[in-house]
Amino acid sequence: MDLGLKGRRALVTGGTKGIGRRIAETFAQEGADVSVCARDAAEIKATTEELSEHGTKVIGQALDVADGAALAAWVLESANQLGGVDIVVANVSALAIPSVEENWRASFEVDLLHTVRLVEAALPHLERSEAGSIVTVSSVSGREIDFASGPYGTFKAALIHYTQGLAFQLAGKGVRANSVSPGNVYFPGGVWENIEQNNPELFNHALGLNPTGRMANPEEIARAVVFVASPAVPFMTGTNVVVDGALTRGVQF
Repeated sequence: MDLGLKGRRALVTGGTKGIGRRIAETFAQEGADVSVCARDAAEIKATTEELSEHGTKVIGQALDVADGAALAAWVLESANQLGGVDIVVANVSALAIPSVEENWRASFEVDLLHTVRLVEAALPHLERSEAGSIVTVSSVSGREIDFASGPYGTFKAALIHYTQGLAFQLAGKGVRANSVSPGNVYFPGGVWENIEQNNPELFNHALGLNPTGRMANPEEIARAVVFVASPAVPFMTGTNVVVDGALTRGVQF
């Protein structure tokens, strides 16, 4: 299937590691020009150099997505360098799980407010696109009460609500908005590798809950995100796509 991404312009926050890195790479593989942001300048440089090998334009900038002015400036600069914006993917999370005030504040600033700011900065460009698309990366913890039901789960649920509201508000302007909710995703340097090393009891419990007997890898989530973002599904908007290997048991209507 041709996803219709050749020549499109995609922005991905948190695009140098894990799911975000694979999302950016998959866009590049499909022929899209890509801009990524993350906090580490060295990782930005390495990522843009490696992804450019796919033959598309790949740019990046080091910034903290909780810095609203820096985030908006990145969107504008990306639009200028790429000649517009067709797709934005809000991927960054504070991964703040324990229910303490510091984590509630971080989850609000990073998970939710960065998404709102990204969308608001990109919206004028998306409205000029023939294939404007917004994808927010939520989590199954936003659907069900689990060990991350405090700040993390609460704001992941808010992301789904926010995104479905965008879909309704922007449908007449030709801009789609969808969420993708991954289950547990394992990769080197990721949160689940850290849990495996430091809290093996929790890791084994989480692994045992999935009927597939394993966790996802970043590529499996990235492919779902890129498909949902692509012009191949122009009537898909306001949807939360769960990619969890049948981990969650609640029926999503």
